Amino acid sequence: MNKNPPIRVSINRDNPQMRWINHAVEILKEGGVVVYPTDSGYGLGCDIFHKDAIARIYKLKKRDYHYPLSSIFPDLKNLSHFVHISTPNYKILKRCLPGPYTFILEATREIPKIMLTKRRTLGIRTPDDPIVRALTTKLKNPILNSSVPSNSDTEMNDPEEIEEHFGNMVDLILDCGIIIAEPSTVFDLTGDEPRLVREGKGDLSLVY
Repeated sequence: MNKNPPIRVSINRDNPQMRWINHAVEILKEGGVVVYPTDSGYGLGCDIFHKDAIARIYKLKKRDYHYPLSSIFPDLKNLSHFVHISTPNYKILKRCLPGPYTFILEATREIPKIMLTKRRTLGIRTPDDPIVRALTTKLKNPILNSSVPSNSDTEMNDPEEIEEHFGNMVDLILDCGIIIAEPSTVFDLTGDEPRLVREGKGDLSLVY
């Protein structure tokens, strides 16, 4: 990828044009990196089965391998292929997803080792966002997800600014305008009880 200059295209947040969804999916299938909107701000993503693309995102984020990054799934249907889910935890996921939550669960062997922490866990997300759900449904693979890095204390929320800083490092930017970044609420579900890791968007009472 990256043989041609990346393209920033305007996409409708509520009713995304399928030509841009299909274009983004083709890039992801070929091992590209895409910037796309989520319910918590703009994210960097790639197909989790393209290790070179994962390495590009770690480099762009200036993070060591195995730094925990989450993955986005379209729904709960095939989640058990990628993480171990107990019955109580499945009930929590069903109540909360799609929504602005990240849940940490024990990963299966399907997840590439480059993405796994020493604890062999994975953060999973199913945002309530039409663009993200269209991408993951069409791709049929989970998408690695990470917020677009920033040189300030806040995440970048303007696609023009993202293109200016990272346009030569990504293959496509799906632009739906400025998004006010609000982090997802993160829960660790690997123990006997849910453990709040970070409070963000999301109703805590749905988990407890």
